[in-house]
Amino acid sequence: MNTYIKCFLGACCSATLLFSCSNDMDEVVYSSITEQSYNYSQADFAPSVASVYSYMRNFTSHWGYFTTQEVTADAIVMPPNASGWDDGGVYRRMHYQTWNSEQDHVTNIWSQFYKGVILCNKVIEQITEGILPAASDSEKQMGLAELKAMRAYYYWLICDNFGDAPLVTTTAMELPVKNTRKEIFDFIEKELKEAIPNLSEEVGGSYYGRMTKWAAKALLANLYLNAQVYVNESRWDDCITQCDDIINSGKFVLADNYKDPFRVTGVETCKEILFTIPFDENLATGNQIHMYSWHGELKKKFNTEATPWGCGSAMGVTQFIDTYDTRDSRLADSWLMGEQLAADGSPLYGTYDKMGEPLIYTKNIPSGNYTSEMEGYRMNKYEVPAGARSSLSTDIPVFRYAEVLMMKAECLLRSGKSGAGNLVTQVRQRAFKDNPELAVVTDAQLAENSCYQYGYVENYVIVDKGDQTPIQFGRMYDELGWEFAWEMHRRRDAIRFGVYTTKSWLSHKPEGSYRSVFPIPESVLTSNPKLEQNPNYL
Repeated sequence: MNTYIKCFLGACCSATLLFSCSNDMDEVVYSSITEQSYNYSQADFAPSVASVYSYMRNFTSHWGYFTTQEVTADAIVMPPNASGWDDGGVYRRMHYQTWNSEQDHVTNIWSQFYKGVILCNKVIEQITEGILPAASDSEKQMGLAELKAMRAYYYWLICDNFGDAPLVTTTAMELPVKNTRKEIFDFIEKELKEAIPNLSEEVGGSYYGRMTKWAAKALLANLYLNAQVYVNESRWDDCITQCDDIINSGKFVLADNYKDPFRVTGVETCKEILFTIPFDENLATGNQIHMYSWHGELKKKFNTEATPWGCGSAMGVTQFIDTYDTRDSRLADSWLMGEQLAADGSPLYGTYDKMGEPLIYTKNIPSGNYTSEMEGYRMNKYEVPAGARSSLSTDIPVFRYAEVLMMKAECLLRSGKSGAGNLVTQVRQRAFKDNPELAVVTDAQLAENSCYQYGYVENYVIVDKGDQTPIQFGRMYDELGWEFAWEMHRRRDAIRFGVYTTKSWLSHKPEGSYRSVFPIPESVLTSNPKLEQNPNYL
């Protein structure tokens, strides 16, 4: 978290003006100053631009983006247990991939993405129409570039999660029609290409957590990396070009330690981070991953102020945990496992179905339908400091330099070029400091099948292997899983590698290829007759 977060406070006012409503048709005015009568000054420019980042702080919620990206894929699951965590089966439906257009998670991410878009549109119009003045023309152009790049970011999330969707670039009060995924893809590409020359090249400082030239290039690289999924076009070389620009800038390096980008302090100067979501336990809340993953007794281990909810739920799928080399330090750096002790070294005990038994996190879980309070490895990636409240001050990286290296490596593989092994080896080296020889991986190895043992599980045992077709570049898919666990990458990677709608894992069986995008929320369809539901969700 850095001082730039103060500008996020302006988002509260902007969001209230744009999205608050009353059930009554008659507007109630509580102040003589309205949005129309307020005279913006140059002092309002930076807070207004900063306001468009505010909706990203909802992404880590177990009611939103985190669950859609992680729990629907093959690495993390949220089963019910003796402390609850069923909530009408909402998390299980995400694991089964049986969600519908009324699923809260789907509605929430649609709302967050489009609120981000609309707020970007609003501020862009205020600047271009002269309502929101800038101190100089250069500040104006840089601000517009930042806003358009952020709008492109929100549209990338819409393109990735919903496919065909409305493409809205104004605040005009008209019901939008549905645009094709290709039209949204082309818009994102165009906006980023136009914005990048006017974005700041600074790293950290007042640009920490903001859309810089390098963050925008990482976004554009991601767009090209997934172009085969989005628009059935191979754009591997274009992705490599963007990655090379970032690599050759000399501004980024891998952190010495894998945990460094996930610390509470020091991240503002971490040269691995290109773009992040800043959090603060008081001023910018939202990071509550520990609260829905941990057992309440862990309060005594970490000396937190808040007590995690029940015995927690978000945990590792056993089949995914089994893919790790036990000598890979990312296993312990990402997952809380084994016996848990209080800060003073005394034992912790179960308080629900294993009441009185030592609190020991075990790897194996019986299914995605129900677990005991101690089954499943839990979150250990994001630092939870002593005295932590229910919302952490730990920031959530969006783009890391490790991802840039891994994107280039994957594109080299897919385009038949050499060098992928060397890039992945660089990323692996810090995870095998005690066994440096194990860090080395070759191009040929990355092209091998995944070591993930797919299949449907009942009572801890795979009873139906399902589709066993080898995964092309499956080892590369494994590498992405080990490096980016808990970082909300897994759904997108699983789709790109052909896993998401074909393989079985834990209590999930394939439900159809159309599940690679989410349905348009029912409430949106009801309010806008111009929109049609995504295929097969009718």
